[in-house]
Amino acid sequence: MQQLCPHATEVVRRLQEEGYEAYIVGGSVRDLLLGKVPKDYDVATDAIPEEVKTVFPRARLIGRRFRLAHVRMGGTLIEVATFRGPQVNEDDDHMHQNGRILRDNVWGSLEEDAIRRDFTINALFLDPISGDIQDFVGGYRDLSERKLRLIGDAPTRYREDPVRLLRAARFVAKLGVELGEETAKPVNEMASLLKDIPPARLFEEVCKLFMTGHAARTLEALQRFQLTRALFPVLKAKGSSGKAQTGPLMDTAMKNTDERIAVQKPVTPAFLLAALLWQPVRERASTLEAGGMQEYLALSQAADEVIAKQVQRTAIPRRFSVITRQIWTMQPRFNHTRGRRAKALLGERRFRAAYDFLLLRAEEDASLKDLCDHWTEAQKGVVLNTGQGDRYKNDSRPPPRRRNRRRSTPAAKS
Repeated sequence: MQQLCPHATEVVRRLQEEGYEAYIVGGSVRDLLLGKVPKDYDVATDAIPEEVKTVFPRARLIGRRFRLAHVRMGGTLIEVATFRGPQVNEDDDHMHQNGRILRDNVWGSLEEDAIRRDFTINALFLDPISGDIQDFVGGYRDLSERKLRLIGDAPTRYREDPVRLLRAARFVAKLGVELGEETAKPVNEMASLLKDIPPARLFEEVCKLFMTGHAARTLEALQRFQLTRALFPVLKAKGSSGKAQTGPLMDTAMKNTDERIAVQKPVTPAFLLAALLWQPVRERASTLEAGGMQEYLALSQAADEVIAKQVQRTAIPRRFSVITRQIWTMQPRFNHTRGRRAKALLGERRFRAAYDFLLLRAEEDASLKDLCDHWTEAQKGVVLNTGQGDRYKNDSRPPPRRRNRRRSTPAAKS
């Protein structure tokens, strides 16, 4: 395979030379078989982490729940994991009372490790030296049929790690596969298990779901499997299901995010969260305004309330929540199109993000079109403080360089 990572191959080769079994495994093998370029490479071996470190002295051992070795070679990070065996008795400290695995450092054989993995298409083991693929669970067949199937009893596997519910939706969106019947059947009833996952881990999953180039299809998958409100409980329900009410603003934000990633433009969770959570913020602000509160203050309080509720399910690091909040609270300021306040708004660091969000709002509210046109024209020839250095709109010339004038030194008095 021409796309094989030479550094991952070298890690496997050196482990095999020391007498260990070693394979490239998981998503990298799956992607290679699909003709995609893997984002990263994982290696599985029968060497325990300490033995891996003996072969690669500069390796870094990490993790408590899953003990791993990180081997950096040629600027590439290769994650090396030991084969895992069957779980021990359910009454020990490895497992939570609801069936969720807390620690998983039980070593095993190659076949046992394959059976312990989540989906069959992620349980393929490639020996890059010989080119052989080890398949104990029918993953190769499922991949050719574009089927996503859990290994073992689906309800049990979801209880072990409820994040597998989100992974299933992400793979459907990313790979164009469909859930097998037994894998799909318990998804809706298992959605409530996500509340037991640490909010910080769920935030990482949100980033994987929406910021890897297939956000629009991911939202469709979450809706279809009724997982949206399990992940974003602040959103209004659509009927009695786990679906959430969405609209043109949210749909356009997802498509725009995918388009930016496709051309390698930067994206930030702050803007995506502003779009995802805008509906409950807007509705709560409207209620506060009806009670006599000013629009800016109403938006500010609504933002605080919605974020406080959402972080109970998915963490939102402050470096993102601050920007999200600014995007929302700057919206009323766009109504002031003249004078000093308009000029001050153009100079705000978050102006561009807030302006882009105004354009999104116009997707749902046609009355904002004239306001959007005004601020589009207002930016022409104006320097914008984007937070990444000043940018001149519609002007390819670089910013003028500031000259340091040398002050003449008066002659010394004689």
